[in-house]
Amino acid sequence: MKQSKKTTYSASSKDPCLQELQKLLGERLSLSESVREQHGRDESFHASAPPEAVAFAENNDEVAEIARICFQYKKPIIPFGTGTSLEGHVAALHGGVCLDVSGMNQVLEVNENDLDCRVQAGVTRKQLNQHLRNSGLFFPIDPGADASLGGMTATRASGTNAVRYGTMRENVMGLTVVTADGRIIRTGTRARKSSAGYDLTRLFVGSEGTLGIITEIQLRLYGVPEAISAAVCSFETMEGAVNTTISTIQMGIPVARIELMDEVQVDAINRYADFDYALKPTLFFEFHGTEAWVKEQAEMVKEISNDEGGSDFQWETREQERQKLWEARHNAYYAALALRPGSKGWPTDVCVPISRLADCILETRQDIDECGLFVPLVGHVGDGNFHLLFLIDPENEEEELKRYQPLNDRLVERALRMGGTCSGEHGIGSGKLKYMEAEHGDSLELMRQIKQAFDPHNLMNPGKVIPA
Repeated sequence: MKQSKKTTYSASSKDPCLQELQKLLGERLSLSESVREQHGRDESFHASAPPEAVAFAENNDEVAEIARICFQYKKPIIPFGTGTSLEGHVAALHGGVCLDVSGMNQVLEVNENDLDCRVQAGVTRKQLNQHLRNSGLFFPIDPGADASLGGMTATRASGTNAVRYGTMRENVMGLTVVTADGRIIRTGTRARKSSAGYDLTRLFVGSEGTLGIITEIQLRLYGVPEAISAAVCSFETMEGAVNTTISTIQMGIPVARIELMDEVQVDAINRYADFDYALKPTLFFEFHGTEAWVKEQAEMVKEISNDEGGSDFQWETREQERQKLWEARHNAYYAALALRPGSKGWPTDVCVPISRLADCILETRQDIDECGLFVPLVGHVGDGNFHLLFLIDPENEEEELKRYQPLNDRLVERALRMGGTCSGEHGIGSGKLKYMEAEHGDSLELMRQIKQAFDPHNLMNPGKVIPA
C-alpha cells in the first residue's frame, strides 16, 4: 500500500476531553511529543501518525472510564500493546487518544488441570511462557516478535507453530472487552466447547481494536513435549522445497513448524547470525512428541525431502542450539534489512490453500525475477502462508514504491485468484484496506453494519480494517 503522508494532530492541554483524562490518570496521561511519536508508529514503513495524547491504563475500570470520557467527547481511541504490528495498526489517522495497555501485564490465573490461563492484555508471549516454566505447560503461538497477547488477539496472529497448534483464533477461549461507550463485557467460558448464542469471542479476535478494547484473554495451554528436535534441509529448487511441504501436510505428519527461506533470505541470516547454510531454498523443521514419535516423524519427512532433491538433514536437538536456530528465523526481518543498510521494511503477507502453494510461490518468484528486483522470500509454509520483504530506500521512497507497489498488487491478486487471502497473519490495519473489497465482496457491507452497531461514532481505531 502506498505510504500515506504523515498526519499530525496537536496536543492541547486545554482540550476538555484531555483535561478529564488528566484528572483520572494524572502523570499517566502524556502529551510529550516523543511519547506520542513513539505511539504513532509500528514496525512497518508506514508513516507515523502520533495521537494527541497517550493514556497508560492499569486495570479494566480505568480502561472503561477512559472509553466513557472519549465517547462523551467523540474522541478516537487507538489501543497499543508493544507496537510490533506491520500494517499501520497504531497510527492515529484521525487524532485521538492512544490507550497503552502495556502496564496491564499480570498473569491472572493458570489452571494447570484444565490447560488454560487468563492474562491481562499487556502480557507478552515470552512473559507468559516464563511464568509457566515450572508448570510443564507452554503457550505455543509464536509470531516472532515478543508481542503483547492483547495485540496478538486483536490481529489474529499466528506464526511459526501455527501448522500444529493453530492461530490465536483457535487458542482464545474468552475475552474481557471494553466497548466504545465504556461497558465491560466478558465473552466465552472456560469450557472447551459451547453452542450458546453468537460467538462474540471470535468476532473480537482479529478486529484490530475497531470494535472494542481487549483487556483480558482466556487462553489454551499445552503440555511441553517430551522431545523436541529441529532440522534444516536445503533444496536445489524452490519447487522441491515447496513440494516437500505440501506432501508432508497432505500425509498428515504433525510437524510443529515448517519454515521456508529462499536463497536471498538464507544469505541474510548467514551474515546476520553467523550461520553457514547453503545458499539454496531451505526448509526449517521442528518436531514435537515422544522420543520415538519425533524420530518417526523426522524419518518420514526426510524420505519425502530426498525424493524432492533435498540435502541431508542438519539436526539440532540441544535446546540452546535450537533456540539459536529459531532466533535466527525470527530475526529474518532485521537480517534482510541489514542487506540494504538504512532501508525500511515493507513485509507482505498472503496465504493460499496448501495445494496451491507451489503455484503461488513459483509464479511470485518468476514475477520478482522478471522485474529485476531484490526481494527476500520467507514463509510459514506449513499452513500456506508466506511473505516477501520489500527493502525501501527512504531517500528515494516515492520512486521505489512505484516499483514495488504493482508487484504487491499482483501478489495479492494471485493469492485471491487461488482461493487465498490478502493477509494470513499481519492483519489489515490501514495498509491493506484497498484489498478488502476484492476479497470479501458483498460481505464487506455486513462488516460495516457490525462496525456501526458496536461503534456508532467510529471512535475505535478509525481508518483500520473497514474501508470508508
